[in-house]
Amino acid sequence: MNNILIMIRKQMKDTFKNKAVLIQLILLPVVSFILERVIRPEGVPELMYTKMFAAMYMAMAPLTAMSAIIAEEKEKNTLRVLMMSNVKPGQYLTGIGAYVWIISMIGSVLFAVSFPAADMPFFFLVMGVGFLISIVIGAVIGITAKNQMSAGSVGAMAMIILSFIPMFAMFNEGIGAVARFLYTQQTRFLLDAMSFAEIKWDGAVILAANAILAVVMFFVAFRKKGLE
Repeated sequence: MNNILIMIRKQMKDTFKNKAVLIQLILLPVVSFILERVIRPEGVPELMYTKMFAAMYMAMAPLTAMSAIIAEEKEKNTLRVLMMSNVKPGQYLTGIGAYVWIISMIGSVLFAVSFPAADMPFFFLVMGVGFLISIVIGAVIGITAKNQMSAGSVGAMAMIILSFIPMFAMFNEGIGAVARFLYTQQTRFLLDAMSFAEIKWDGAVILAANAILAVVMFFVAFRKKGLE
């Protein structure tokens, strides 16, 4: 437990050193906040920008942050030093994952301020679940990537699929038929409904299947590659 807390503190200190990760964590919340209050055209539904960008943020920020941190520390041999300092792989991944989840939740506060106070607990719950899935996928990418460039390329592809397809689905039914099988689309449906009563069984199954698939991919990747 102590090593996990050490990893969280270490990453907190490194946050402002890693500009790429920092930008990912604050860019979309800031853009959404500005659009919702400054340049929302007449006829655009209230909170449309907030819900759309929140679903995108759910995949973009934690996924790219998790993969970038692991890939960078592998490439710079920082990870090897940590392993030699009696930090176990499970402790390292738990610490990094907890840090990314916490910092992502902090970023989501900028989205939450647009919602009525009564809707905020539901919003944070949905975002928290989505962040966990994205973090696991990011860990898979970071573990399997040979270097930071490789992690960035694969992460960008995953980010485009998980973030932009649900956005395009808002304007195209064909894309929507495919996007519904992504957890980011299902969480966007939840944000649109903003109620547990509106949760449908097929959506819950798809969300659970995405989570299980991400965990299976993680264990396969970790068993094959470990933290080289």
